[in-house]
Amino acid sequence: MKLSSSSTKLIEQTIRKALERYCQAEEKTYVTDIHLQPNQTSGEFFIYDDDDNLLAEAVVEEWMTYAEDDFNEEVGRLLASLLDKMNKSGQLAKVNIIKPYSFVLVDEDKEGVSELLLMDDDTLLLNEELLKGLDEELDAFLKDLLEK
Repeated sequence: MKLSSSSTKLIEQTIRKALERYCQAEEKTYVTDIHLQPNQTSGEFFIYDDDDNLLAEAVVEEWMTYAEDDFNEEVGRLLASLLDKMNKSGQLAKVNIIKPYSFVLVDEDKEGVSELLLMDDDTLLLNEELLKGLDEELDAFLKDLLEK
């Protein structure tokens, strides 16, 4: 899914707006997840905290014209990439939330679809590419160990 620069800016501004309250907080806040909920039909984009309080919202009109069935996967990749870029540029460093916390893509029922970004200083997220072939390696190791 390719979005125009204005839609990408709108999404980034919405995320920043959602995080404003945590940037201005004097004490660290405890939040485990920030929920990002895009809607393909209406183009609405909602961001909620753990208690389902609405933090920010916008309408991304380009989402309404996306006709493919892989909307959540495509939007998930787009949001994960945008959050990663915001994190690497230091924009998320100003957020005063106790780590670890996650940005999670949720569906219309607020059920988690995928974790977009884990904010933690010392946790490594394992992805599919990193885990590829792990079962076979562990089986071979165990077999070798048992034979000795």
